[in-house]
Amino acid sequence: MAGNRIAIVWNPSKTAKEDLRKALPATDAALTWYETSPDDPGRGAADEALKAGADVVVAAGGDGTVRAVAERLAASGADAELAIVPMGTGNLLARNLGVPLNSLPKAMERAFEGRGKAIDLGWVEAEVDGESVRSAFAVMLGFGIDAHMIAETDDDLKSRVGWLAYVESLGRAVNATEVVDIDLTVDGGEPERTAGHTLLIGNCGTLQGGIRLLPDADPSDGELDLLLLSAEGVGGWIDTLRSFVWDNGVRRLITGQDKAASADTAEHGRASQLSVELSRPLVLEIDGDDLGETASFTVSLQEKAIRVR
Repeated sequence: MAGNRIAIVWNPSKTAKEDLRKALPATDAALTWYETSPDDPGRGAADEALKAGADVVVAAGGDGTVRAVAERLAASGADAELAIVPMGTGNLLARNLGVPLNSLPKAMERAFEGRGKAIDLGWVEAEVDGESVRSAFAVMLGFGIDAHMIAETDDDLKSRVGWLAYVESLGRAVNATEVVDIDLTVDGGEPERTAGHTLLIGNCGTLQGGIRLLPDADPSDGELDLLLLSAEGVGGWIDTLRSFVWDNGVRRLITGQDKAASADTAEHGRASQLSVELSRPLVLEIDGDDLGETASFTVSLQEKAIRVR
């Protein structure tokens, strides 16, 4: 049953308030509305909702809005649950949690009537562009080719030509990435030197098109999944693409297989704490957003940080 006080935090660049009102289910709950802005994707709005005593905070927007609201709920320690009305391009947390996509009424029904499930959140601390930053992530964090090769592949093109849509983004990735030295410290152990062009730390693992970039990631298992990619040259990239697009994407959906495939150019791991030192600064991405350049960062896990419908 829905809470008695439901706050809706919505991004006006993604949808109109009136469209959201039309999609509301019949309810006796007390509703409050909070609009995001370009300067504040939802943190301030979530704070206001919590101060007003919201039992449920609905994030209606893209991944940035969802992440901002989730971060404030986790930091506050409040009992309020998060609900998601996905309005963005990726809608990554919604995809991983089975929230209805492309239907405002169905998403609203889940927001008002769904049952909350506890999930973990990751936190990153870094010196970014000369400033200390601490941010939460619900899906994944890292640097490298994920946005270029997979997350930014044109959805319309994918619907028309399938996996061939990844060829164009693969070409960009081959040209844009460079292997760097990486010092990794996992769960307080000794630092280890490795190398790669992409490191992803994931709480969830599924992207658009059913691609399971981190096939074994579970947002409720108390661990973060790691993926290090070191492909160089066209041959290495073909092996990587085959593994993630075909083996862990199309074929896994068709056959229903549970075991994840891995390319020779990919290393997987798990951790609850991680320290990363890079040989040169790289852009850090967080749930699809650009956090800025950094040469070092730390990641920790907050178990059962929030409840999501």
